[in-house]
Amino acid sequence: MLATGMHGDARSLVQKARSEAAEFRFKYGYDMPVHYLAHVLADQAQVYTQHAGMRPLGVIPILIAIDEERGPQLFKVDPAGYFVGYKATAAGVKETEATNMLEKKFRPGPQYSRKEVIELAISVLQHVLGEDLKASDIEVGVASAADGGRFKVLSSAELDEHLVAISERD
Repeated sequence: MLATGMHGDARSLVQKARSEAAEFRFKYGYDMPVHYLAHVLADQAQVYTQHAGMRPLGVIPILIAIDEERGPQLFKVDPAGYFVGYKATAAGVKETEATNMLEKKFRPGPQYSRKEVIELAISVLQHVLGEDLKASDIEVGVASAADGGRFKVLSSAELDEHLVAISERD
């Protein structure tokens, strides 16, 4: 889960997600599918919008997982209680600009290599921010089915390789 927004709300939401996932695993004997977790979190966020005395959550979670049946999954949950699946998405201040650029560059159909996806994400971020980034400026996490669905944060050396490849290409 990647959460963008207020830290306290993000911690609360992460705790809720962990609790729901653990309860699901205990009850059914297998890991909770990410689409169902997104549904549960969206339902909770929607309840906060119904009561005048409750403040809506100030956080946008993005859930990433490798589902055994459906493959790679990416869901974004809105504070209003709406959730939807994506192939590529963004959240934050320049979300609209980043999403528009992702829609132009990320085409369905051909399979992208891991290197291409990482470099596409970094180049979109650089374009939206309007500056060249250094390895110390960003953090890139990768969830890959090839790695058994494990989440890995790229090292500075790996980021440097991708940044050099992007700069040479441009």
